[in-house]
Amino acid sequence: MSQRLQGIEEFVAAVEAGSFALAAQRLHVTRSAVAKSIARLEARLNTRLFLRTTRSQSLTEEGHGYYERCRRALAELDAAEAVTDTARSTAAGLVRISMPAMLGRLKVGPLLLALARRHPALSLELAFSDRRVDLVEEGLDLAIRSGELADTSELVARPVGVQWMVLCAAPAYLAERGHPRGIEALTASQTPHEAVLYARDGQVSTWHFHGADGRLVDVTLPSRLRCDSAEVLLEAAIGGMGLARLPAWLAADALAAGTLVRVFEEPKPFGFELNVIRSRSRYLPFKTRVVIDWLAEHLPPLLVAP
Repeated sequence: MSQRLQGIEEFVAAVEAGSFALAAQRLHVTRSAVAKSIARLEARLNTRLFLRTTRSQSLTEEGHGYYERCRRALAELDAAEAVTDTARSTAAGLVRISMPAMLGRLKVGPLLLALARRHPALSLELAFSDRRVDLVEEGLDLAIRSGELADTSELVARPVGVQWMVLCAAPAYLAERGHPRGIEALTASQTPHEAVLYARDGQVSTWHFHGADGRLVDVTLPSRLRCDSAEVLLEAAIGGMGLARLPAWLAADALAAGTLVRVFEEPKPFGFELNVIRSRSRYLPFKTRVVIDWLAEHLPPLLVAP
């Protein structure tokens, strides 16, 4: 029976990922291992499942039919594992999770280390990156994302807090450039204020505020510094290079020490919702559910509402 199952997971992964290379990433094996498993599967079935060229691959007619049955078979195996999963009282196995770099290192990472100490059979693989990862292609179980989510039926999201934003600056900067007392004052003067801005992949972030009437107000200021590191923006703001729009949890220590000050009180705080996302599947493994529940319970209090 075990021999009959060999190669099926690699075959289904290759179909769904679109290539042997991406299937290898998803399964955390080498491309050659995927290719050899599928070759042995084709030899055992005495049929070709893929039409392969140097640039593309596609399923044969037999491959299409075999894929549909294999996909259903794996789903049934997943469901069977779910039955045993629910009987467990401790999380076991590997969970791979991606998260924003700075938030991950300072907030999420320590939380997950505490969780791992509570569940000795739980293994974690943590990736710290601000880029938008593809869960399927990169073989990830979970990812934490900030802000609006893409409208897709392939993902399931659960809120795990809000990144409240604060507008802050160094006292020396405000003493030199003037202290704006409201949103309109940021751009009203003949010499607008300068900002340090977050930017990634050529896209510069726009600042969002809630106005006095509750409507969303977008503000764009001149900037000599744009980067994809929140840590560098924090240091630049402390150094007097301009106004900064930072997550409250990140600016908290500098605000407490007086190296940064809140520029003005906002009529209504603005924040980006944090979600932990996963691929939609027939069941949620116990190990993954434990991680999600832990983040939903313990992460929100660490985000420091303004």
